Amino acid sequence: MLTSVAVPVIDGVTPFEFGVLFEVFAVDRSDEGVPRLDFKLCGERPGEPVRMGLGAFLVPDHDLDALHTADLVAVPAYATHDGYPPALVDAIRRARTLLSVCSGSFLLGVAGRLDGRRCTTHWRYADELAERFPAARVDPDVLFVDDGDVITGAGTAAGIDACLHVVRRELGAAVATTIARRMVVAPQRDGGQRQFIRPTSVRADSLQPTLAWMLDRLDTEHTVASLAEHARMSERTFARRFAAETGTTPHRWLTAQRVLRARQLLEETRLSVEDVARLCGFGTAALLRHHFNAVVGLPPKDYRRSFAHDHAAVEPPEA
Repeated sequence: MLTSVAVPVIDGVTPFEFGVLFEVFAVDRSDEGVPRLDFKLCGERPGEPVRMGLGAFLVPDHDLDALHTADLVAVPAYATHDGYPPALVDAIRRARTLLSVCSGSFLLGVAGRLDGRRCTTHWRYADELAERFPAARVDPDVLFVDDGDVITGAGTAAGIDACLHVVRRELGAAVATTIARRMVVAPQRDGGQRQFIRPTSVRADSLQPTLAWMLDRLDTEHTVASLAEHARMSERTFARRFAAETGTTPHRWLTAQRVLRARQLLEETRLSVEDVARLCGFGTAALLRHHFNAVVGLPPKDYRRSFAHDHAAVEPPEA
C-alpha cells in the first residue's frame, strides 16, 4: 500500500518532471476520495534553496534520511547525468521502491539499481544509458517499464503515464482514473506503446471521436473495417493514422482499455468474472484471464481479493 512518497532534489532539477511528480503524488484530492499521501521534498541541506534554473528554486524540508523510509522514492530528471552527491547515491541504493522520470534513470544506474533489469529513459538518452550501464537492459521504445521495485519512465508526458501506472498498481484503477481526470490526461496508456512517434500533418485529436466511441462500446466486437467506417477513412489510412496518433494498434489499444475496465469492475462490483468478461468485450472468462494476467500479472479473482474496495464484495465460491 502506497502511503508515502519522497522526492530528492539537487541543483539542476528540471521543472516539468518535478511538476509531474508533485501533481500526481502531492496535490490533495481527498475531497474526491483519493488517499492523501505523505509527500516529502528531500535534499542534502533542508531549508537551503535548490536551483531549478531561470531564477526558480525549490526548498527541501527534509534531509536524505527520509528516502530510507518512504514507500516510494520518485526521482525527477536533473540537468546532470553524473556527479550526484554520494549521500544521495547511497540513499537510492537502499530505497524500497523507485520510480524515475526521464533522465532520472541515470541516478538509478549510478546506484546500481538498474543492473540486470529492463528499464527505459527518454529516447534521446537511451544509447548513453545503455553504454554507461551495460548490465541494464534498456528498452528505448516504450513509455515506461515496471520491473517490480524499480519503475522507469520515458520523457515528459510518458512520466505522467509511469506515475499513474504506479498509482493504479498500488491504489487501484478508480484512484488513478480520478487523478487523470483532474489532470485532464488519458487514464490509461499502455507502457509498451512506442515512445517516439513520427510527426505527421494530422491533428493530434483527429481520432478522438472514434476513440471515445470505442470506449463507450468496449463490449462490442470491433474490426479495423468497422472502425475505419466510423472514422470515415479507408482501412489503410485509418490503421496508419491510429498508429501515428496512439503509438499502437487498434487491437492493442482496445485490449488495454478492456483490461482497465475489468480492473474497475473487479474493484467496485460483485459481478462474476464471466459477467466482467462479457461487459468488457472479452466474451469469455478464459480470454479475460489470459489478457488480464498478461497485463496485470494476477488472475482476475486474485486481483479482486487484493483490491476490491469492499472486501466483502468478493465473488462467492463456485458451487
